[in-house]
Amino acid sequence: MCATDLSKAFDKVNHHALFIKLMKRNIPVQLLHIVENLFTGCLTSIKWFDTWSTEFMIEFGVRQGSVLSPFLFAILVDDIAALDNFTCKFHVVLYADDILLFTPTVTGLEKLLHACERELLWLDMSVNFKKSCCLRIGPRCDIGCAEIVSLSGQVIPWTNEMRYLGVHIIKSRVFRCSLPPLVSLLPPGLPPRTFACTVSSELLGF
Repeated sequence: MCATDLSKAFDKVNHHALFIKLMKRNIPVQLLHIVENLFTGCLTSIKWFDTWSTEFMIEFGVRQGSVLSPFLFAILVDDIAALDNFTCKFHVVLYADDILLFTPTVTGLEKLLHACERELLWLDMSVNFKKSCCLRIGPRCDIGCAEIVSLSGQVIPWTNEMRYLGVHIIKSRVFRCSLPPLVSLLPPGLPPRTFACTVSSELLGF
């Protein structure tokens, strides 16, 4: 499996790519015009102490704090989830700008990563390889394997533990994850313990 993170995802949303994705979903023309007007002609300036810069155009990104922004971003990257292939046992878990890739082989993992990179390239986005890593699960988890190399030549390191959405996933013969934040929810007086869940790799299709 491979956990990837997108570089400044919400700040680098390409408006034209977003509009194309919305049109592919056949949203009403009137609604499309509203979204276009929301992002067209936006100006901003920078304040440094008591000095303001000249205004400049905002050409990328979605508005921070807007309730609409997460939905628009989800529509933009939704085609990455379509890379799921149950025949080849390729699986993609997508939450905002955090992507988790599952395949039964190292070669398949690299192919799925490359497919994600090509889709992101079309969206004018990129993977933050400094925050990305790979982890092996299954009977051969302790055996060394080939490096995962991106289309740009970046090597994604193998690790013994990764964190995805606050959950720690551990290298082991079966799928294991720990949920340390749940310890803080224990009633007073109960001894703390390590919360862990174990999922057979057969359930994941491996």
